[in-house]
Amino acid sequence: MTNTPKPNEPIVKHIFTADPSAHVFEGKLYIYPSHDLDHDGPDNDNGDQYKMEDYHVLSMDDFNSPVVDHGEALHVKDVPWASKQMWAPDAAFKNDTYYLFFPARDHDGIFRIGVATSKRPEGPFKAEENYIPGSYSIDPAVFVDDDNRAYCYFGGLWGGQLEKWQTGTFVEDAEGPAESEPALGPIVAELSDDMLTFKSKKEISIVDENGNPLLAGDTERRFFEGPWVHKYNGYYYLSYSTGDTHTLVYAMSKNPEGPFEFKGKILTPVIGWTTHHSIVQFEDKWYLFYHDASLSGGVNHKRSVKFTELKYNEDGTIQTIEYKA
Repeated sequence: MTNTPKPNEPIVKHIFTADPSAHVFEGKLYIYPSHDLDHDGPDNDNGDQYKMEDYHVLSMDDFNSPVVDHGEALHVKDVPWASKQMWAPDAAFKNDTYYLFFPARDHDGIFRIGVATSKRPEGPFKAEENYIPGSYSIDPAVFVDDDNRAYCYFGGLWGGQLEKWQTGTFVEDAEGPAESEPALGPIVAELSDDMLTFKSKKEISIVDENGNPLLAGDTERRFFEGPWVHKYNGYYYLSYSTGDTHTLVYAMSKNPEGPFEFKGKILTPVIGWTTHHSIVQFEDKWYLFYHDASLSGGVNHKRSVKFTELKYNEDGTIQTIEYKA
């Protein structure tokens, strides 16, 4: 248990946490972050420094209550198909069951997406024997719509291997599209009723105000990693990280599978290489959960989860949040 969290400060300091997926379950806030190991290895663009092995679930009754660390919810040694790098997870509730969706490298070094289940939001979670058939890349985010249909959004460039799947099969030395070509979008897959397989799968198109696809060279706006979808006043909001330009941005649609029209920035660059986020409504306000590397003095693989209030304009657009260390 920790002190009561404050906006723009680490919600826990006893472990390094990142990639927070926040949800309201059973009237409480639950945060599903990744767990950065404290080591002194080098950083690289392939993400080898992110050696995460397990997940801890955090919760708080409200923003005036201490954060509770419920301990280890799932470890890579308990996932038969996985070898290493338990990166950014997400959780969902359906069928009276809590589902934890997570990426990890399989025994061939290819990122896949797995599922684990529990009857409690804090776990512990039991992993399925195999990853989701047809899954690849990283950063799963699961959205259960008002009609109870569930969608899994996923994908990440560079170390996330999304470029390697452009042909539908894994190509080790594949590169992304040219700067003048449409950028790669995240993948959306409708989940089966039991949440364990994909019914369908497609790439999301993110377009500008004229309906033209964002280009790969448009690094201030194009998708890089960390997709998240939430719904507000009848619109679906796809938010994500631009990666090497270090910004959280968003696009809007009337359809959960897109196309999504780019709208603008959510969060300006943080301390650390990039950030990864979630957006959740709790009681009568909306909140952005994100991470930075301020607690470690800027070490990219020693990050900390934070939160701040998120506000909308009357037309449904999101007000840009200026990062405060």
